[in-house]
Amino acid sequence: MNLRPRARLRRPPAAVPARTAWTVWTAALALLTGCSAPAPAAHPRSDDAAVRAVLAARSHAVLAHDRTAFLATVDPAATAFRTAQAQVFTGLERLPLSSFGYRLRSTGAFPVAGPGQVAADTELSYGLRGYDTAPVTARAYLTLRRSGGHWYVTSQTGGQAAGRHTDVQPWDLGTLTLVTGARSLVLGQGGAAALRGYAGLADRAVPVVDSVWPGAWAHRAIVEVPGTEAGLAALLDAPPAAYQDIAAVTTAELRGTGSAPADRVIVNPQAFAGLSALGRRVVLTHELTHVATRTATTSRTPLWLSEGFADYAGWTGTGTAAARIAPELRHDVTTGHAPELLPSDADFASTAAGLPQAYEGAWLACRLVAARWGQPKLVALYRAAGRSGPTAALHDELGLSVQQFTDQWRAYVKEQLT
Repeated sequence: MNLRPRARLRRPPAAVPARTAWTVWTAALALLTGCSAPAPAAHPRSDDAAVRAVLAARSHAVLAHDRTAFLATVDPAATAFRTAQAQVFTGLERLPLSSFGYRLRSTGAFPVAGPGQVAADTELSYGLRGYDTAPVTARAYLTLRRSGGHWYVTSQTGGQAAGRHTDVQPWDLGTLTLVTGARSLVLGQGGAAALRGYAGLADRAVPVVDSVWPGAWAHRAIVEVPGTEAGLAALLDAPPAAYQDIAAVTTAELRGTGSAPADRVIVNPQAFAGLSALGRRVVLTHELTHVATRTATTSRTPLWLSEGFADYAGWTGTGTAAARIAPELRHDVTTGHAPELLPSDADFASTAAGLPQAYEGAWLACRLVAARWGQPKLVALYRAAGRSGPTAALHDELGLSVQQFTDQWRAYVKEQLT
């Protein structure tokens, strides 16, 4: 069983959606070939009103726990989709929803099969009572069909060929099970007994995080446990290989105000199962530290500090020796390959050859600050880096340049690992 876990803060995407590349390439191809890409059909305004009415009916049905009304919005001719939607409703019915709704962004979002259909670009928003301080938002590309004077949702995957992918939610992955802990809500696929284990770990992690991070945060967590690595990849909109060695990921709904109202810890069940009991404890504490520090974490915060701080919290109170926590880095040091520089952001890429050493070096950097300047100063450094970047933060909080801190860190790494 592995002792040293890997966990990951998944930073918010850039302002330009990743799938914009598909649109750019399609346009370029049209210019080169003299052909135009298929254009979405135009629809009358009355269709928009009808679509909004269907979306409102779905939203109301979910909040009212009205299965019949919800399924009345689903195309009776789309048998497989209707079966899947019935399972979706069962999952939604189990959630402590404080809000749930769709907003129509536009129609004609992608090509449809024929007349009497509308491609709707919608925004889904929902919140979980007692956990989310503001709603989660997600994109949903829905195909609606008119039949017998009524409009129905007939698909949520019709836009895929055009690069319009609906954001996958936990209830889309299969039968949804919920377990409520003292300070956690765990939802996923699998038996309640297994999910209770995650709740217990999260509940025990919260006081540890509180002891390290004195700032305001929710003091509770939502943990999502997909049944498979494929489910994890779907939730993260990433290739399965991208996270196959990562035990858990933290995502959040970030807003321009710097608030983080909707954090989620998403577990990779296969990688998590390969950890020791201590490793599992460290991973959940690491992830909840990301939840706690979210509002102080910005694009200016270097990954060595955000990941190192989360690992610092994760290993707090475990009594584990540095050589056991950092075996790969220790091997490098004892074979004459000690690091010259602090880990760069690129060193934390999931495919980076030195990923374990990056985490271990980051942990030792934060441990160094806590050991020499005190834990409150480590917290102050973290906050300052989020405001003004690491160079200014190291100068203002520790009185050191980046090079001076790096020199002290290199000496500390050798001291601790030899």
